[in-house]
Amino acid sequence: MKMFVSERRNKIMHFLQAKQRLTVKELASKIGVSEATLRSDLNQMEEEGLLTRTHGGAILNEFATPSETSFSARSKRNQKEKRIIAEKALEFILEKQCILLDASSTTMELAYLLKQKNIRLTVITTGVKTALELNENPHINVILIGGMLTKGSSSLEGTLGIDIVNQFNIDIMFTSANGFTADSGLTDFNLYEVQLKRELVRKSKMVIALIDHSKIGTVSSAVFANINQVNTIITDKEVEESISKELTSRNIDVINASS
Repeated sequence: MKMFVSERRNKIMHFLQAKQRLTVKELASKIGVSEATLRSDLNQMEEEGLLTRTHGGAILNEFATPSETSFSARSKRNQKEKRIIAEKALEFILEKQCILLDASSTTMELAYLLKQKNIRLTVITTGVKTALELNENPHINVILIGGMLTKGSSSLEGTLGIDIVNQFNIDIMFTSANGFTADSGLTDFNLYEVQLKRELVRKSKMVIALIDHSKIGTVSSAVFANINQVNTIITDKEVEESISKELTSRNIDVINASS
């Protein structure tokens, strides 16, 4: 019986989560499809940020080397989709608010847009590049949370600088994630970044998740926001009806930025 593309890719993720790194030959044997089909799947899944292609196979991003998952590499994936999501997120930001941006490549797109906008804001961020970008706007006060720089990234990890957040009332936290499901909530793979994100979610009045469609329905290593802590999800494509109904029943707004 012919397998749907979504079924095949779910199986690929299942086997990779069990073994972390597999060759095309191994995956083709396990799933029962041609190596050519597998290569096409893996290439597309890498574009969507789900895994990293290696010579002759693939590896889960959380087990890849820093050069394979660097911020510059991640920022180039799905860039058009991230810009669409960021443009929709911009509509939620009001004059004189205090907002928080994590260090994801999607929120970096939001920072690019904010840099060009004539708006007075206070922005707290865990992203070094995000802070430098926003600092070019004279109307935006930029607060960079202290901590240790994540290897191969421009983000800060750990809770060394969390006390500074206690001095502010955070209206909205904009965050991305490596995965999102109704059962697990928002998940990511760097445990030290997750530790900081959990605290930031707890201190924010509203949490808006900026996640492209490839992340919905997938789960990463650790939860940083459960379903009850998420207010809105902005994505780039229509979400499956069953997922949309589940989220709506939990009072979560799901916004398709491309509609």
